[in-house]
Amino acid sequence: MQLTGKIFITGDIVAMTGLHIGGSKSSLDIGGVDLNVIKTPGGIPFIPGSSLKGKLRSMLARINGSMAINRREVDQGEKSDEDFPIICEIFGLPADDDEKGYITRLIVRDANLNVDHFKQQFEEGSMELEFSDVKWENTINRKTGTAQHPRQLERVPAGASFRFEMVYDVYNDKKEEQHLSQIRTAMRLLEGDYLGGQGSRGYGKIRFENVQFTMKQLADYNSDDNPAQSYNFKF
Repeated sequence: MQLTGKIFITGDIVAMTGLHIGGSKSSLDIGGVDLNVIKTPGGIPFIPGSSLKGKLRSMLARINGSMAINRREVDQGEKSDEDFPIICEIFGLPADDDEKGYITRLIVRDANLNVDHFKQQFEEGSMELEFSDVKWENTINRKTGTAQHPRQLERVPAGASFRFEMVYDVYNDKKEEQHLSQIRTAMRLLEGDYLGGQGSRGYGKIRFENVQFTMKQLADYNSDDNPAQSYNFKF
């Protein structure tokens, strides 16, 4: 296959409920937050591209009945992504000794918090932390009805907006319309699901806004005056 261009899918991911994508603790402070959100070295929350891409792939896998990425990971009678070539064509599949692999056509970049928008939405000092709040979680003892095992969970508040970019590689097999349709379906399904952790408790509801599709042909990369052109595909 020959690469012929790139299609850029850009827009905003808006948190409709609190968003928690876990990160590592930099220190074990007494009384500190138990479950942190992932942040840049500058302390700003972001959505890792790997989390977004994995969730989009999972959405397509679920509607097709795929239980795992590789056949060796499923039980007899179950299906994997290898049984659905379109999933592998979009998201890739590592090659092994017995099966051919698929190149990854979809690049999903980290989605960075729109800091200016955040500061307009939330007054300084209105949350426990600069870009997030902290919620106490616990479990209920069913025999006594009392709360136990309290912990603090950090989350980005509803209303926060992240700028995302995905890049789809176009090849001369002319499958871009079919693939983009599947990516759009996965994005719409994700809006009805959740991103990050604690989804069954109401966290992670998101909405895609201001979604745009633009394209660059290979010739555009040889010109300084030829930016990406609008691509006729609607979200």
